Formats: sequence, C-alpha cells, structure tokens
Amino acid sequence: MKKAEAILSLVNTNSESYIVSTCGYISRELYNLKDNDHNFYMVGSMGMAAPIGLGVAIVNPSVEVIVLDGDGSLLMNMGFMSMVGNLKLKNFTHVVLDNQMHESTGGQETINIDNICKVAESLGYRKGIVIKDLNEIPAVKDFSGPILIHIEVEAKDSSIGKRVHWSPQEIVERFQKSIFHERELMK
Repeated sequence: MKKAEAILSLVNTNSESYIVSTCGYISRELYNLKDNDHNFYMVGSMGMAAPIGLGVAIVNPSVEVIVLDGDGSLLMNMGFMSMVGNLKLKNFTHVVLDNQMHESTGGQETINIDNICKVAESLGYRKGIVIKDLNEIPAVKDFSGPILIHIEVEAKDSSIGKRVHWSPQEIVERFQKSIFHERELMK
C-alpha cells in the first residue's frame, strides 16, 4: 500500500485525534496531505515522535493521540516502548509505517521488524494490529490503548512535496493552542 494512502485513510478515519509525526518524509507527507493544527510535525530528532506523543497523551487523557512513526525511527529509539507498555495509556496509538528503509536519508535498509506487534504486546501494549489493506485501518477510539498498528507501505515513487514551513517553535505553539482550545470546550 502507498504510504500517502495509509496516512490519509488514518487521518480521515480519526479526524478528532491529535497526531505526532516523525521527522523526514512522514511529516512532509502528512503536511502536504492534510495539514491541521492537531498535527505536531517532528522536523528533527529521529526516534522522538513517540516519546513526544506519549507526553501529550499523559497530559491530555481526554484526547486520542496517534503517533505516526517510521520503521527507521522506531528502531532508533525502541527503549521507550517499555514505558508505553508500563503506563498503559488508553488514549495512545502508535502507528509504524514500515517501508523497510530510512527513506528520507537515502533509502538505506532497516532491520526487518515483522514481529513488532508481538514485541509491543510483550512490553505491555494492549494490542498489536497488522494492517495489510486500507479498508482495515481502524478508528482508534474503538480500542483501549496503548495499541501498535504496523502497516507495510511501499517506498515513495514520486516527489515528496514541500517541507513543513513553520519553525519548530511555531509548530509547538500551534499544537498547544489547539489542545488548550479542546480542553476549554470539554469543560
């Protein structure tokens, strides 16, 4: 399946969720497909999208948080998965878009992570789901997290699109305003 299709389907199916996307092409795809103030684009620091998303989920238990991770960035910082499993946050979903390469740095191969759902479950995630078809992409609110969703995607076969135009500080400010607004609505 194409990465852009998987991202768009996931975002459309979970339109109320807050999304933290990893650095590189995944953030650029999300930005070009469906820019939203609910999106936190990680424009640097490979392997840190999931820890940031976990922090957002801890502080905001009433909102669904989805992390869009790549296989390369997951492998860069797998240690945090034990914290996710230990905390058992119901509002945390970790999506791994696996194209078996570090695509945005030149296409270097990554280590195969076929059993990542079993690893996640053994670390305390409530469920690991392998997605092979766009029609299988779930509404995350139907699950009690944390869950890990593993989606095998194809390498990019066309131009990636423009970079996120906001500075990291502007991304943080925009995202925080959106969450604070959501909190006010829930009062």
